[in-house]
Amino acid sequence: MTSKEEVAVALRYMLPTFDAESYVFACIGTDRSTGDSLGPLVGSKLAADGYDVIGTLDKPLHAVNLEERLSQVPAGKTVIAIDACLGSMRKVGTVSVTEGPLKPGAGVGKKLVEVGDYHIKAFVNVGTPNYAENYFNLANTRLSIVFKLASVICDAIMEVIAPVVFEEVAASEDTDRFSAGLSDQQEQKIVDECIG
Repeated sequence: MTSKEEVAVALRYMLPTFDAESYVFACIGTDRSTGDSLGPLVGSKLAADGYDVIGTLDKPLHAVNLEERLSQVPAGKTVIAIDACLGSMRKVGTVSVTEGPLKPGAGVGKKLVEVGDYHIKAFVNVGTPNYAENYFNLANTRLSIVFKLASVICDAIMEVIAPVVFEEVAASEDTDRFSAGLSDQQEQKIVDECIG
């Protein structure tokens, strides 16, 4: 998935509710590595717009503080983990939305606690079997790719999980918060990709 509309369709298909108060966004990464700054960029934008977030540019969620910060998530909240990742050349510039936890640090050989009930990964650069190369690739990722992917993720989340005032929806008969502007076939293709 590469567009806001595609990511929004995947979120609508996967998530059980669209109420922002049900979620905490665990935005993993650090601004000390360009490629790894995706999570904190997304977290900063979502936090500024009123979402419940752990992991921003000012207070990143990373390997050192991951377990401690996650232990502060209130009971009953659903966690959506967001992180940058490495992949094949054809996946670079795409976003994946998946049910289940994320394994942060796997591409660079770290064994960290799994995070999230759902997760969103953005493929920011090419990965290899060599962890040292992956560190290099992550650190030398173009900021423009990271920024574009962060924008796609933020825009999709805000479209799908934004709080809706009932009176505004009732007043506008043409309001359809579930339409992403895609054809039925395009939406079905995205749903099929989510399933497997």
